Amino acid sequence: MLNELELDALTELVNIGVSKAAGSLRDMVGEQILLSVPNVALFGREEAIAMLGESGQRRLVAVHQVFDGEISGRAMLIFHEANSLELVRAVAGGELSLEDIIELEQEALAETGNIVLNGCLATMANILQRSLKVSLPEVVRGEGAVLFNMAPPPEAGDIILFLYINFVLKSRDINGYIAMLMDMPSLEALALLLREFIERNSEDDE
Repeated sequence: MLNELELDALTELVNIGVSKAAGSLRDMVGEQILLSVPNVALFGREEAIAMLGESGQRRLVAVHQVFDGEISGRAMLIFHEANSLELVRAVAGGELSLEDIIELEQEALAETGNIVLNGCLATMANILQRSLKVSLPEVVRGEGAVLFNMAPPPEAGDIILFLYINFVLKSRDINGYIAMLMDMPSLEALALLLREFIERNSEDDE
């Protein structure tokens, strides 16, 4: 597992990635987008599923991408279904009918997810001085159990790295999550890379 210093370092990396993603989203929608500093936490799979179910909104929409390299796993941008429609409305702009929003939803969500997830993963890989291969984004719907049990079958010991984030787009307050599903070897590799990053920063400060 990650200690407090490593979690702080990871939060710093993700915050840099999220800030870059916000800039890219701003260019796409033509308006200021605010993304909160992510709150990072580690959960087991069942805990993560239970946490997503606590809100009472069981229908979820997620954009997911598989990443592979020294660390590997699946990155997901997760929204409650109602929030996903608000996100599409904000991204697409204009006064759209519900039919138009539903028609645009898949493409707009995939593009938004690609920008946010790639921004985070590419930034983390760059700062940690490693490379990652990332798959094309796919949109999936369902409850937490569906999202966190997609093929390839996850190992029983998988850890969910949860990053709660708040989007403010065009005066719409949209809550979402970034989740990274990793097995224990990948989490251990990430902890090692974070320790190296902390040591490099310590040396630079001396």
